Amino acid sequence: MLLNEILKIKYPIVQGAMANIATAEFASAVSNAGALGVIATGAMNPQQVEEAVARCRSLTDKPFGVNVMMMNHHSPEIFEVLYRLKPAVVTTGAGNPGPYMAKLKEAGIFVIPVVPTVSLAIRMQQAGADMVIVEGTEAGGHVGEMTTMALVPQAVDSLNIPVIAAGGIGDGRGFASALMLGAIGVQMGTLLLASEECPIHENYKNAVLKAKDSDTVVTGRSVSAPVRIMRNPMSQEYLRLEKEGATKDELEKLTLGSLRKAVFDGDVKNGSVMMGQIAGMIKEVRPLKQIFEDIILDAKQQLPKLQGKLDQL
Repeated sequence: MLLNEILKIKYPIVQGAMANIATAEFASAVSNAGALGVIATGAMNPQQVEEAVARCRSLTDKPFGVNVMMMNHHSPEIFEVLYRLKPAVVTTGAGNPGPYMAKLKEAGIFVIPVVPTVSLAIRMQQAGADMVIVEGTEAGGHVGEMTTMALVPQAVDSLNIPVIAAGGIGDGRGFASALMLGAIGVQMGTLLLASEECPIHENYKNAVLKAKDSDTVVTGRSVSAPVRIMRNPMSQEYLRLEKEGATKDELEKLTLGSLRKAVFDGDVKNGSVMMGQIAGMIKEVRPLKQIFEDIILDAKQQLPKLQGKLDQL
């Protein structure tokens, strides 16, 4: 059974919870286009979460999710809001949602943590997660070390709950590959930055369209806070300070407000332009509906080609 059958949506695709980008409006647009839209609450307080969920419900009658970043100091109160409002799905990141899992499930909510390793996926299964999103280091934003190609099959083999693949998936070939590795669906973020409905500044979209395969870099590894962003003067300065042994606090001063600079102001030199390694594949801005349709059509066309190659063996 694929993710779309479980969640009663059209496509087995989850929209990544991109901070300052995954608004109620964007999440509802994704859901209306047939995938699972997700509201990112990492920078929100409980009242803002309540308003965002209400706004999303006013814009779509389709299922949608809410992502909770566990390092948000409001997260306990945000979970209280979600127990009451009952979105279809709650995804989590940057921490252990175990203490909140039972009440979320009692509320009829699918709980799907995002994890970068098999060991964490196993812990989430033991805590009661319905599924996990395993995310490879190819993704934009906060990342781990494992690649998607290596991580997904190991997670599938180690778990009794379904696995959703994320990181480096940008077309039908990647989608079909994820299913071949045993995933029941995929999560996508970078590709959706290049959608007509995405609320980022045009400079940010153009940066994604112009990116080449090697135009991203991971910052923050020295302080155990790895984040994949576009190479620009800010990222180069960050890496220089890391090399010189700067502390986490010193590095955070450099990046304070940097994502908002990129998303809202279009400052792609001093802002944190989060994108994954598949940015080099993206050459045009399309409506969300077309993006999802193209992925599924492309995937269906890949399978006969693969079968033809296998028949030659």
